[in-house]
Amino acid sequence: MGSGYQNFDYQGSDPTPGLIEQPKSKSTVTFLIVTLLLTIVGLVQLYSASYNEALLNGVPHYYYVVRQLQFVGLAAIGSVIIVFLPSKVLKAFAWPLALAALALLLLTVFTPYGQEKFGSRRWLQIGPLPALQPSEFAKLALILLFASYQGKPKKILLPAAVALLYAALVFLQRDYSTMLLIVVIAFAMLLYSGVRLAKVVLLLLFLIPPLFAALFSQAYRIRRVASFFFPSLDPSGMNYQVNVSLKAIAKGRLFGAGLGKGTYKLGILPEVHSDFIIASVAEELGFVGILFILLLFFLYALLGYNGAKRMIGRDPLLSALSYGVTTMVLSQAILNLAVITALAPPTGIPMPFFSQGGTNMFVVLIASALILNVLRHANRKEEAR
Repeated sequence: MGSGYQNFDYQGSDPTPGLIEQPKSKSTVTFLIVTLLLTIVGLVQLYSASYNEALLNGVPHYYYVVRQLQFVGLAAIGSVIIVFLPSKVLKAFAWPLALAALALLLLTVFTPYGQEKFGSRRWLQIGPLPALQPSEFAKLALILLFASYQGKPKKILLPAAVALLYAALVFLQRDYSTMLLIVVIAFAMLLYSGVRLAKVVLLLLFLIPPLFAALFSQAYRIRRVASFFFPSLDPSGMNYQVNVSLKAIAKGRLFGAGLGKGTYKLGILPEVHSDFIIASVAEELGFVGILFILLLFFLYALLGYNGAKRMIGRDPLLSALSYGVTTMVLSQAILNLAVITALAPPTGIPMPFFSQGGTNMFVVLIASALILNVLRHANRKEEAR
């Protein structure tokens, strides 16, 4: 292993000075605006995509968006606190949160509190509390745990072992896509910690056989992979959602049908308010609307990675934290887009800020608050010099 974050050398010329070297004191405001825009646009599009589904299920037309707003409200309260937390406090919470996430995963898999929906046991329902998806909390807890070991290359295998345990428990929930995201996060954090690429590749080679074994352990996963490579095998089955998604995207053309005027959400595209919501967005807002959303995600990632870069050598925990949560949100968005455009096999990955799912929305907003925390600390340290 290398010497941790000190391996990164940013002393050379910056290939994107126009983007990176803007007045850094404005980065927190810019990031806050980007996050608010993603949240607001996501809620508006969720209502547009879900009101028909709500009426069909016998609940008010605003049912899904109100549920989402409840988690947005909880995240907003938590974010006000998180933005001002010092890195020492965040580090102190690393192991307690990691153990809490582990306990929630165990409860989901091995107790009656775990709830099965759509063939996966992903949800935890305890008493009157709303159902939660513990794997979402596990991703965030894992990133914080890895970040707390920055500068300690000899001990970085501890969070790596926790990542493998999380991945195994999520696999037992029959949530292969989230398991892969946990693996991606773990490898990204290992590389950022200064672990040599050769060792990371060696570990990946070691994990490939069990990952493939897990992939082909269920008949429905085999059908998904087969239908991805040979779409004509099952156009009305496994590929139905993707095929309809592509038609909805194509219908949107340049400017879309108009907000609220989409037709594929009216029972044609299943689960349109969940994993395939961007197809509905494309139909209503067109290429221009999708381009605007992609620009927001680009700015989100740019500012998040910029925060990580600026804290290298100053606060390794905050640097790794910003890098990790940005990677988490970005990789989830990329995978979702890949699925709805037939670039990846169908899998249950929500689109950050857009898909219906309170736990995911809560975690994404808390992750955004952590990035805001890093940018705030970066600005203070630079202004103090």
